[in-house]
Amino acid sequence: MLVRWDPFEEMNRLHDHFRGGRGLAKQAFQVAVDIREEADAFYVDAEVPGLTADEVKVDVENKVLTLRGERKVEKEETEGTYRRVERQYGSFTRSFSLPETVDAENISADLKAGVLELRLPKKEAPTPREISVNASK
Repeated sequence: MLVRWDPFEEMNRLHDHFRGGRGLAKQAFQVAVDIREEADAFYVDAEVPGLTADEVKVDVENKVLTLRGERKVEKEETEGTYRRVERQYGSFTRSFSLPETVDAENISADLKAGVLELRLPKKEAPTPREISVNASK
């Protein structure tokens, strides 16, 4: 039997192979993030439901903002067998390069209702100044 080759199916097969299969395959825990810019600051909102402030770490090094944490599996005794598990557990890391305009010394973080809210204030823009030109003799 002759079967037509589908390059998209081949890509899906390769993707599934490296990801570990289809459907209920174990996936890396990825935190969803929204980033917005306002006049005075950038704001980063990261979804971290179920985590406490002690379980989330934020640091800045070499103009890179990094979020880290771990969502642990809650052990509960239940009867029956899970047929589908969609909640993700494990550790996560997200890193973002900071623009030159961010004042990294004054970044603040607040955890509210499962959302980590980061405020990245902007540096004050340098004011233009006129430089006098001296005549050499």
